[in-house]
Amino acid sequence: MSTPAQLPFEQENVLQLAPGLRTLQSGGAVHRVRTPEGVEAWLVTGHAWVRQLLDDDRLSRSNPDPDAPKDGGSALLASLLGGFATDQARMRALLEPHFAPERMAELRPYVEKQTGQLLDELAGRRPPVDLRQAVALSLPILVMCEWLGVPQEDKDRFGGWTRDAANIGDPVRSKQGLGGLFGYCRELVAEKRRNPGDDAISRICATEGITDDEVLGLTALLLFGGYETTVARIGTSVLLLLSDQEQWQALLDDPSLIPGAVEETLRRSMPNPHNGGMPRYAVADFEIDGVTIRTGDFVLLNIIAANHDEAVFADPDRVDVTRDTAASLAFGYGAHHCVGAALARMQVQVVLTQLVARFPTMRPAVGVEELGLRHDTVIGGLVQLPVRW
Repeated sequence: MSTPAQLPFEQENVLQLAPGLRTLQSGGAVHRVRTPEGVEAWLVTGHAWVRQLLDDDRLSRSNPDPDAPKDGGSALLASLLGGFATDQARMRALLEPHFAPERMAELRPYVEKQTGQLLDELAGRRPPVDLRQAVALSLPILVMCEWLGVPQEDKDRFGGWTRDAANIGDPVRSKQGLGGLFGYCRELVAEKRRNPGDDAISRICATEGITDDEVLGLTALLLFGGYETTVARIGTSVLLLLSDQEQWQALLDDPSLIPGAVEETLRRSMPNPHNGGMPRYAVADFEIDGVTIRTGDFVLLNIIAANHDEAVFADPDRVDVTRDTAASLAFGYGAHHCVGAALARMQVQVVLTQLVARFPTMRPAVGVEELGLRHDTVIGGLVQLPVRW
């Protein structure tokens, strides 16, 4: 067997697919690679295979060999986003009603109000201003606290714990963040049991037969997954549009294109290209595109590459707000489609709607080549997004 390739993370700028990843993808759907931590893995880049394997019970989020070495960043991601519950189907069934369209419709006025207030503050400042700091970091915390029933005075503590938990460069800090997050959630669940309110955690607690540990796991998952990922998606979606004056003008001319623009930028956004992909472990032997995967093998499903597959998306590196994005894997697929997609999607829609209406002349304050992605966290996203108007 040939020597595994190092995962190709190098990018010329934050909006481009890493050239090395594009080269691998052009050579087939699956590749033997080595992660930065030295762990060998199968990297799946073809859209059809990534989609199939996202919903394939021959792959698991948990390594069947407890003594096997683990890839630091990817294993942590699996732990945070998939390890809270042993019965994924049951946990998903418990969560889905809380993301129902009527629940999102009830929450939207609050998202619109908070976005408006953040943009009021932005308008009062002298550009350039870091939009990530002013909006993308602040809005998801406010929304998650309101929706879940977390006291607003605790938002800074909660935000700190989730940022620490997501840190893949400092295992001690990550462990401390997880400890703080779980400890806080345990107290929050106990309080909701005693004094339920009109919020998602109280409604989850009221589910017949649910245990405190299940509520705790779901609460921690929602807090973490709903915050860090939305911060990253707001930043990259806004940047993709501000960097393409033709597409930005299309939204100015016809704001009804904004929902489609959100789907297109989510397809194109690369909040965490250095991660390699969604981590999975084979629990059976099978073949991918003529390559045999063995039980226990580490497999990375690269959604970024899949969403840039030319066989599915013509001219995939170009942003097109009128594109049909039905095949996008931005939120996963099948049984592992992100249950919180509606909440993240709604926040990006609201931010873009208000930016288009209030800041039609907004543009990046620096060249895209001067921007960077965060490589110290599981989720990634932009380091900053300076803008002027």
